[in-house]
Amino acid sequence: MRELLENTAQRAISYLEGIGDRSVAPSAIAVAKLATLDEPLNEGPTSDEQVIKVLDEICSPATMAMAGPRFFGFVIGGSLPVTVAANWLACAWDQNSGLYTPTPATSRLEQVALNWLVDLFKLPAGCGAAFVTGATMANFSALAAARQALLRRAGWNVEADGLFGAPPITVVVGDEAHPTLFKSLGLLGLGRNRVVRVPVDSQGRMRADSIPSLAGPTMVCVQAGNVNTGAFDPFPEICARAHDAGAWVHVDGAFGLWAAAAPPTAHLATGLAEADSWATDFHKWLNVPYDSGVALVRDADALQAAMAITADYLPTSAFRNPSDFTPELSRRARGVEVWAALRSLGRQGVSELVERNCRQARRFAEGLETAGFKVLNDVVLNQVLVAFRDAETTNRVVSEIQREGTCWCGGTVWQGQTAMRISVSSWATTDADVERSLEAMIRIAARRG
Repeated sequence: MRELLENTAQRAISYLEGIGDRSVAPSAIAVAKLATLDEPLNEGPTSDEQVIKVLDEICSPATMAMAGPRFFGFVIGGSLPVTVAANWLACAWDQNSGLYTPTPATSRLEQVALNWLVDLFKLPAGCGAAFVTGATMANFSALAAARQALLRRAGWNVEADGLFGAPPITVVVGDEAHPTLFKSLGLLGLGRNRVVRVPVDSQGRMRADSIPSLAGPTMVCVQAGNVNTGAFDPFPEICARAHDAGAWVHVDGAFGLWAAAAPPTAHLATGLAEADSWATDFHKWLNVPYDSGVALVRDADALQAAMAITADYLPTSAFRNPSDFTPELSRRARGVEVWAALRSLGRQGVSELVERNCRQARRFAEGLETAGFKVLNDVVLNQVLVAFRDAETTNRVVSEIQREGTCWCGGTVWQGQTAMRISVSSWATTDADVERSLEAMIRIAARRG
C-alpha cells in the first residue's frame, strides 16, 4: 500500500508542478486517446499500479488545466495546496461524516469552520449550516428551510403532509437569476417556471422599485454576484420590502458572498446580512477541491426541521450532527478542507485572495479596452465581459483563444450581446499570468480585425 500511495502522490505532484507550463486545454491527440478506455471489463484483476498508470498516462493529459493559473472559463479556483493535502488526509480517514458520535473529529471541524464563516461573512450568530456539494444544493437546502418556515407560519407541516393542498408559495427572482436556482426550485416542487420575474438594470441588478406587492408565503431570491457581470442586487431595499410583508429573503452568493470578507469589496455586500439565508461555493473563491459548498440559514431550527433524519440505529448526540442539516446521511467530510483553507489563509489571506483577483480582473478590462475592444460591464468584482466587434467575430476569437492554449475563457450572451467572459478566482493566478493571457487575447483578436 505504501508504495502505491507514494507513487500516486508523486504522479499528482508532477501533474500540479507542470500545470502552469502546459496548454490550458488538452490537445486533440490527448482527448482522442481516451477512446482506448472504452473496452470490455477484464475478466481477471489488474494490478493497482497498472490502474494508476493508465489513469495518469491516459487521463492526466486529457484534463482541462482548471487547477492552473490561467483558466478563466468559469468561476473556478484551483485548489490551494493545503486543501489538496487536507483532502488526501481526509480521504485516508474515510469518515462517513453524518453523525457526531462515530465521527467526532470531522464533525467538530465542520462546526469550527461554520463559526469562522459566520464571522467572516458578518452574518448573524447562531446560523444553521449545511455543508453540501455546491451552490445548487446550497440553494436547495436553504430554500427547503424557507419552505418549511413559511408553510409552518401558515399552519402547514410540509415535511409531514407534502405540498398537495398546501398554501401556495410565491417565489420572486431577478430576471438574471442563475439557472441552478431554478433547478433547486424544481427539486423542491415549487416549479422552475412558476416564479415572478423582476426586471434588472443595465448591470443585471434586480430593480427593487419593480418588485410587485408581496402577500402570503413568499420567497424573494437575490444575487450576490451576477454570473456575468459580478453585480450585486440592492439588498437593503429588497430586504426591507420583503420583511415588511413577512417574506423570506434568500441570497444566491455562489462566489459573490466572499466580497463580504474583503474590506475593499465589502461595500458591495451592504445589507446582505439582513437576509434569511445564504448559499455559496467553496470550490470557487476559497479554492478547495470539488465538491464543496454551504447553505447558511438564520433560523437554524427551520433548516434542521427540513433536513433532520432519525432511526433507531442512528446514535443521538448533544453535539451537532451534520446530517441533521444536510440532504445526505452518507456524506464525505467536506468541512475538513474548508477548515484547512481558512486556518491556512486566516482573515487577511482570504481578503488578499479576493482583493488580488478583483484587481487582476480590472487589469484584464483595462488592457482589453486600451487595445480597442469593448468591455460591456462595470468591473466591480472578478467578472469581465468583452466583445470583439460583432457576435460572429467574438465567437471566433473565443474559439481560437481556447485552441491556442495560453488561457481558457468561455463565451456568453448577456442582455442580447455576445461576449467573452473572463472569471478570475484562482490563488495560483499571478500578475504575470494576467499579462501573458492578455497578450494572447489581444494578439488573437487583432488577427480577426
